[in-house]
Amino acid sequence: MTPVEETEDQRRVRGARARQRIARRAVDIASLEGLTGLSLGRLATELELSKSGIQTLFKTKENLQLAAADAALAEFTTAVLLPAQDAPDGAARLRALTERWLAYAETPLFTGGCFWSATLPDFDSRPGPVRDVLLAQHNAWLDHLAGRLRYAVDAGEIAALDPDLAAFQLDAVFSAANTAMRLGDRDAAGKVRRTVEGILTR
Repeated sequence: MTPVEETEDQRRVRGARARQRIARRAVDIASLEGLTGLSLGRLATELELSKSGIQTLFKTKENLQLAAADAALAEFTTAVLLPAQDAPDGAARLRALTERWLAYAETPLFTGGCFWSATLPDFDSRPGPVRDVLLAQHNAWLDHLAGRLRYAVDAGEIAALDPDLAAFQLDAVFSAANTAMRLGDRDAAGKVRRTVEGILTR
């Protein structure tokens, strides 16, 4: 590698790190105020970076919003989806997913709680790339829940049910629990656990 190539490589690494740091802060802001609350200038001020530098990395506010959605999914996958894989598929994994999700929302991983509870209402009626990405992420989560339920039914662990409907119900309960936690409901986690057990044992 020539000195010029090495310098260029180091520049790309620094750029990638800066982009990751900015996107992560954007996730926290969005979890509190939604993705519409993001701005290049605000992030520059909060992170003590130049606005022009952030603009060079992201170009537009929409690109920043998309980067935030990607960063949120990556962290959610690491904190919730991957650890739950240690449990056997089916009912046990659904319970593990529930516990990991509760930890994600209660701790919380993001400043304002669940990223999607805060951002989906902003874009559910706004066609465009941001809505498309958020919708795809949400649908993937519903599919993941339905898959665990379907496996549990096929394995004879739980009574026959409509996995897609049950996944919809669970997602609604998770979303309601996120709001309840933010409002100080100390029994929100218990309500989620009772709902999950009700679906698995009904």
